[in-house]
Amino acid sequence: QVQLVESGGGSVQAGGSLRLSCAASGFTFSLYCMGWLRQAPGKEREGIATIRSDGSTTYGDSVKGRFTISKDKAKSTLYLQMNSLKPEDTAMYYCAAARFCSVLSPLWPSNYGTHGQGTQVTVSS
Repeated sequence: QVQLVESGGGSVQAGGSLRLSCAASGFTFSLYCMGWLRQAPGKEREGIATIRSDGSTTYGDSVKGRFTISKDKAKSTLYLQMNSLKPEDTAMYYCAAARFCSVLSPLWPSNYGTHGQGTQVTVSS
């Protein structure tokens, strides 16, 4: 049974940092395309970062240079280091998994067949 469990969300002031974690189980973590998605109230779900099985990464323009996606294969854990947070980063953040990354649209949320329950990130000005 595929399971993704996020943690690490919280409230922070603008300019601060948070590190999200996602514990994965029930599948061969090292072979999967993993990503972070987020959804703000009233907005569509947005893919913000992807890491492929070979470790290569793709970022959305809104987080490029501020967020870093990484993974620990031995622990089957995905991370998202978020620095220089802005109020517009406020959203529910989801860890997601796909057997293969899309070549053309790796950040597209519909690429991912499985995601966790999410962890809330709130950034105040």
